[in-house]
Amino acid sequence: MGTDLSWTAMHPVSRVQWVPIEQVHANDYNPNAVAPPEMALLRLSIEVDGYTQPIVVWQVQDKEYEVVDGFHRYRVGLDLGLSHLPVVIVNCDRTEREDRIASTIRHNRARGKHQVGQMSEIVQELARRNLSDAKIGRELGMEPDEVLRLKQISGLAEIFADQEFSEAWEAAEQ
Repeated sequence: MGTDLSWTAMHPVSRVQWVPIEQVHANDYNPNAVAPPEMALLRLSIEVDGYTQPIVVWQVQDKEYEVVDGFHRYRVGLDLGLSHLPVVIVNCDRTEREDRIASTIRHNRARGKHQVGQMSEIVQELARRNLSDAKIGRELGMEPDEVLRLKQISGLAEIFADQEFSEAWEAAEQ
């Protein structure tokens, strides 16, 4: 049949590697949560079937990796006392924290639900890092109204803290 598979080399899943577990660490911005019954099922799945999906990481330093997707698989590996974890490294050419945050959110949103409060905090952080609403929406797969709603949850005061407002009226003195 002669199918050319040379394009597969560009995909991270083609480069799964086993790295020492102590070189992998969680991120501090993942808004995803898993209920205890599902965590128990994930643990059982890994114990019985092994790792069927690698943990997606970002290389933050030489031999240091931050979890982008697969935090709960990472936690199970820690709990089981494993020495190594299967990982794939993504976005080697993008080094900013907002790139890692966006990648985590894209992975999570494609699969399930987020906690609203933590998503609001993430949108606020990206806004503080001078990402426009349009870029936040594009990077996180959100419509403009969703970005605005998530900004509002954290409070309008922070959103408009750097804005100048008209002093067209003043309270009358008594």
